[in-house]
Amino acid sequence: MTHLTVVGGGFAGLTAALAAAEAGAEVTLYEAHRALGGRARTSDGPYRTNDGPHALYNGGAHWPWLKRRGLLRPLAQLPPHEGLRMRYRLGDALRRTPPLGLLRLARRQEAPVDEPFHDWAAREAGEEAARAAACFAAVSTYHHDPGTLSAAFTQERFRRSAKLPPEAHYPRGGWGELIARMADRAREAGVRIETGARIDALGDLPDSGPVVVATTLDAARRLLKDETLSWPSGRTALLDLALERRGGDAFAVSDLDGPGWVERFTAQDRSLAPDGISLIQAQFPVAPEESRDDALERGSRLLDLGYPGWRDRTVHTSKAMAAHRTGAIDIVGTSWRDRPAVDRGGDVYLAGDQVAAPGVLSEVSFSSALEAVRLALR
Repeated sequence: MTHLTVVGGGFAGLTAALAAAEAGAEVTLYEAHRALGGRARTSDGPYRTNDGPHALYNGGAHWPWLKRRGLLRPLAQLPPHEGLRMRYRLGDALRRTPPLGLLRLARRQEAPVDEPFHDWAAREAGEEAARAAACFAAVSTYHHDPGTLSAAFTQERFRRSAKLPPEAHYPRGGWGELIARMADRAREAGVRIETGARIDALGDLPDSGPVVVATTLDAARRLLKDETLSWPSGRTALLDLALERRGGDAFAVSDLDGPGWVERFTAQDRSLAPDGISLIQAQFPVAPEESRDDALERGSRLLDLGYPGWRDRTVHTSKAMAAHRTGAIDIVGTSWRDRPAVDRGGDVYLAGDQVAAPGVLSEVSFSSALEAVRLALR
């Protein structure tokens, strides 16, 4: 029986541990924090917030894998009347429908790797649609200017986030509930999970055998002492608001004048906040010259439009900055194949959302984790 060590207990690490145990390996997982989950943790307390507006897209390879193992349920269901409260900011006014050109772009399947998204989209659907689509794509890129990124990269994320019916689904109770189910299943499969166990060097590991490093790329670079482990990511200001609930509030507001997204998560899952409270989660990508507070001030206009009187209704606020931990972004001329390779040599393998694997958002972590296990146990 092969012994496999997994360093990191987030979505990628738990996927790798469970897949390896199911393949017959003996697995030990080490997580530096006391709680599993990484960026997929859900906060305790009356306001159950994630580290950003997390969603599971049902078009990815992880969906059937999780579903076969009974790990998806229960999912939060968005009532039909709430879905009708999707709004778009364009020309500093709220609209119920996006521009027609944006809808046309959403039907395009592929785009070139070696051209900026804005240039390609403008040629396909016009300047207004190109700007609107680039701003809309901020929800799935966490980047301040998705129009400058590779057209192939931004188009895939734009197309899937704009798809109808929506691909986005939400674990009831937050992502932490999904992580808890994955951890329980891993333990049932024989995985030994050690929390509060920071690994500073691979030589500190008590067991021999292949190692899957399922941490952030920054942590992996320090652990493996490999300065080549770098890839661009976004910077995003995150804002959580608990508001006194009011009828007529938007379900979500997409900023088509600039990058930004606000979503009322209690529209589909009332368990995230006490009765009478709406839980709002917002992300405002931060440009290089901006501060977090600058981005939040810019984003306040989106809140004014979608949630009138929100300042007077606020009973809880939490602010954060997500820097270099929002997944990979592919600049013009690069694709996922150019990111740091899964196989690092010497029986060490890499998994995470900035690694050479296909998919969007958490799907990259999932795909790289399965590939790491396949290579480790081949």
